Amino acid sequence: MSVVEFFDKDMKTDNRQSSKGNQLKFFRDGYWYKADYTGYEGLAECVISDLLGLSSLKDNEYVRYEPELIGYNNRRFNACKSRDFTDGWQLITLERLFQTYYGYGLSTMIYRCESHIERLKMIVEQTERIIGISEFGIYMNKLLTIDALFLNEDRHTHNIAILTKDMKEYKLAPIFDNGAGLLSDTTLDYPLSETIFKLMPRVKGATFCDNLDEQLDISEELYGCNINFNFSYKDVKSSVEKYNQYSLEIQKRVVDIVMQMRRKYEYLFSGSQ
Repeated sequence: MSVVEFFDKDMKTDNRQSSKGNQLKFFRDGYWYKADYTGYEGLAECVISDLLGLSSLKDNEYVRYEPELIGYNNRRFNACKSRDFTDGWQLITLERLFQTYYGYGLSTMIYRCESHIERLKMIVEQTERIIGISEFGIYMNKLLTIDALFLNEDRHTHNIAILTKDMKEYKLAPIFDNGAGLLSDTTLDYPLSETIFKLMPRVKGATFCDNLDEQLDISEELYGCNINFNFSYKDVKSSVEKYNQYSLEIQKRVVDIVMQMRRKYEYLFSGSQ
């Protein structure tokens, strides 16, 4: 794979900082590039987007990621890239949207609600009130289902966004930014030296409580089950093996994680084995 070289002028920052800090991000010729930061985030993005292609989501409901090798400041990084999907619209996080509309952020409003179910209802109802779109609960269920299935621990209020034109028109953004899934942080929290069965229970939610299963259960109770999947072991293995810039140890771990989570959430699948 050839190396795409970047310079300071290509670097971009945003207000969607991860709880673990910011990856190197670059923009060029209509594509966003993200360098691996604490492990194999690029692999997680690519594999999850491949598997979302084997779900009931429409093509315009999620972002496709591709692998890349990038150079910056005399270093090489595994990375992923995705086409810019804004098409003249502005991406705005829910945190910033609520700050603009109410004068204080969504995270503040969430933790004023003691009940977890009331937290999600508040997020959905107040977002719908601002943007005038009545299907935000369905969108949140899809998002929280994907987070639970793929163990994405970084879906905080700076990492859920919609599209706007001048804060007058709004539409739902495609689902993006799943790189914190699949135990990709091998530097800090999920070292390769430990088994996935020991590590998986450590993963915490970040949207309105710290339990991914509870977040999913509440979203289904309120808004139903709005996404299903149809991938098999063969599909997972085929996806992962495409990204051979990552070690065989990492590839095997990702396959094992996905298949374990597939077994856990079998009800989300439409019959593949």
